[in-house]
Amino acid sequence: MECFICSVREKAMEEAKRDKVERVLSIYTKLLNGYVINKANEAGKYGVNERSIQRDIDEIRNFLDEDTEGTGAANLVIYDRARKGYRLEHADKIKLKDSEVLALCKILLDSRAFVREEMTDMLERLVVCCVPESNQKLVRDLIRNEEFHYVEPRHGTRFMDTMWDIGQAIRECRQIEMDYYRMKDKAVVSRKVKPVAIMFSEFYFYLTAFIDEKDKVRDDFDVLNDSFPTIYRIDRIRKMKVLNEKFHIPYHSRFEEGEFRKRIQFMYGGKIQRVKFYYSGQDVDAVLDRLPTAVILDEDAGGYVIQAEVFGKGIDMWLRSQGDNVKIMDERGGYLL
Repeated sequence: MECFICSVREKAMEEAKRDKVERVLSIYTKLLNGYVINKANEAGKYGVNERSIQRDIDEIRNFLDEDTEGTGAANLVIYDRARKGYRLEHADKIKLKDSEVLALCKILLDSRAFVREEMTDMLERLVVCCVPESNQKLVRDLIRNEEFHYVEPRHGTRFMDTMWDIGQAIRECRQIEMDYYRMKDKAVVSRKVKPVAIMFSEFYFYLTAFIDEKDKVRDDFDVLNDSFPTIYRIDRIRKMKVLNEKFHIPYHSRFEEGEFRKRIQFMYGGKIQRVKFYYSGQDVDAVLDRLPTAVILDEDAGGYVIQAEVFGKGIDMWLRSQGDNVKIMDERGGYLL
């Protein structure tokens, strides 16, 4: 009798294993073919509970993880909230293309934002991690000349760890104390600030942060009681400490770096202003790309009347750099000397 019961139990276990294998293979095949797996539907189809389907999906995920280690192809099973089910995210949709890696390498080299060793290390990791081995030599050959002649920034500072700490402080709304090297008088000054964004422009990374008004008065700031943050070059931060002291900026007063970016030139602070000028150069698109808020008010055979809303004094530097191609205008349309 006991042998009979054992035989029945073993047969039932074998059937359950066979059913599970068939179920897992069926779900995996559906995922490969682009179907979305709904746990309730699959549970009803196979007469099991949703926990069993979840375990099946977890096993498929484990298989894909192991397959990734062996093949380097990272296919993922993800939950799609919009479609209320699980689907397969193919590697070719989440991996960078070789052409995209090449473009990123070129942009990195042109930024000239990092010391040579950091730049070399980042380029190599980009190529090794994102490009198939068969194409790595081609990408390296295409960037070799620029990498060989790379000129690192004069400050020679490694600041990426500092930048990461700043990013954490921004996320957690924690104030920062720092010693900052100020260029105008070559002095190192102490600051306690509320960090709101990290930005990049013309070779350098910047911290934008709100500073106490009493520090502005003490240092004779040009603009007091303005609604915009102060700008600091991260490589000039000599020492920094993230404090436990938190700050709060109301939602309606939040700093939007995207809007700020549209209006600032060369990261020079100052007031919001409108500028109007006549442009007679050959490529007006370059002007409109440089000044995202710019609009063409009028045009004639010789050029364009352009107006833009800008922040700070950097616009003066850019306008002067255009030479005879730009003539600054007043509100009435007359030219300023």
